[in-house]
Amino acid sequence: MAQRMVRPNAFASTIIPRTQRIAFARSKVSSRSIHIFRDVPPLRSHRRELLLNGSTVGLVPTMGALHQGHISLVRQAAEENSHVFVTVYVNPTQFGVNEDLDSYPKTWDSDLAQLKELDAELEKTGKGRIEAVFAPTTKTMYPTLPPDSTLPGTGSFVTITPLANLLEGKSRPVFFRGVATVCTKLFNIVEPERVYFGQKDVQQTVIIKRMVQDLHMNTQVCIGPTEREKDGLAMSSRNVYLGERRRKVGIVLSVALGAARAAYKMGKTERDDILALSWDVTNMMNIKQDELPETERAQFEVDYISLADPDTLEEVQKVDPKKGAILSAAIKMLPLEATKEGEKLGLGGDTMPVRLIDNLILEPRDL
Repeated sequence: MAQRMVRPNAFASTIIPRTQRIAFARSKVSSRSIHIFRDVPPLRSHRRELLLNGSTVGLVPTMGALHQGHISLVRQAAEENSHVFVTVYVNPTQFGVNEDLDSYPKTWDSDLAQLKELDAELEKTGKGRIEAVFAPTTKTMYPTLPPDSTLPGTGSFVTITPLANLLEGKSRPVFFRGVATVCTKLFNIVEPERVYFGQKDVQQTVIIKRMVQDLHMNTQVCIGPTEREKDGLAMSSRNVYLGERRRKVGIVLSVALGAARAAYKMGKTERDDILALSWDVTNMMNIKQDELPETERAQFEVDYISLADPDTLEEVQKVDPKKGAILSAAIKMLPLEATKEGEKLGLGGDTMPVRLIDNLILEPRDL
């Protein structure tokens, strides 16, 4: 029987096997600069061209101040897609009225330089490339009303409850409303096949997954592992606020979580047995700091240490070995009471509180 001939047309990519389409799309971006978009219509037009060429797009949303955690997500996206879009936008609606929106680090030149350097590296590997950076204005992202961080607030919001009311949501009541709203906007604008988030913000990842599922968004949520400094501190854009003294004490967070995970690995499943070691670590560090003079100590407050169900984030009294659990915590590094001459201080001179969060996944056990 004669093979049917298919006439080439603008949609011929739909009959090309996926692996060939991605290879073709990658070959088309072998040598070019990264596109910078500030507004929605030109980005959408460009995205449509990529769609018709059979390209796949991975989206990495960021608020800038890029570090190796962000870069690792871009690498992951390049492994799994022919094109990567990175967003750089400090979203005001996820900051509370008295939070650090105005002082949040903005490092556009450094961010773009890091992305260009990474893209040059990716070009040599033959993998996906960084296609575009979307850096919108607030007027672009909130076109009808100014962004509102009050409660109940005015504007168009996306709320994911009860997940957004737990853990971080108790201390930051508008945070996840802002995150869900801006992510919905970004997903609608870019229409990525996949979106990438880091595990450090574990509650955020659970909420985004729920949002995508509940709102039937046509994208896959991919989670990258937490990137850490050599001493174990989870990488965060807010770490620049930590001077040398608070930076050393801040590792109490990862140490406390590690102690609780060790208890789980030793066979403990009861909540009190697992979390007792975490509280021992934080209490001992607090006692140690209290004993030091003001010019040497760095005090902190524990907001929560949580042992929660991986799907609902509700606290559990006993870990179900078939499901595992999420072990998470938050502390607030307090401003230094007194400084010494020549001391290495963080951005802002260690005069503002800094919230640090971290988590570890307690994996299910083979029964």
